[in-house]
Amino acid sequence: MRCPFCGHAESQVKDSRPSEDGAAIRRRRMCPECGGRFTTFERVQLRELIIHKRSGRRSPFDRDKLVRSISLAMQKRPVDPERVERMINGIVRQLESMGETELPSSTVGEMVMKALKSLDDVAYVRYASVYRDFKETGDFAKFLTEEGLSDGVEEEL
Repeated sequence: MRCPFCGHAESQVKDSRPSEDGAAIRRRRMCPECGGRFTTFERVQLRELIIHKRSGRRSPFDRDKLVRSISLAMQKRPVDPERVERMINGIVRQLESMGETELPSSTVGEMVMKALKSLDDVAYVRYASVYRDFKETGDFAKFLTEEGLSDGVEEEL
């Protein structure tokens, strides 16, 4: 594993243990060159997933991109980070267990929306606004009414 500090090609594993949810191995590493310490996570990848975008482009599934988009929606929300991580792991496991190697981006988007709706309504609306490409405030109002969220969420937004 390459050192993120000095770029040295080798590092030593100092400690290794399963993550809290058991879905990954957490490894503490040290660079023999600069002495820097860092953590890596290893996850099982059942198969290489390809995401077919609306534009027609295909790209490999990127768990980090999923984490970033969900983190943006969850920003400043009072939700335990462990619950968010479990939700992300659940989405990834669902995608991998579908038996398909190529999936439309809409499948991922709908899974995220469903998971966010059960976790936090405000994060759900935030994600939906980007995913469904809201252009004006009327789009928000229409979405909130359709989803039956217009009472409580408007106060929090």
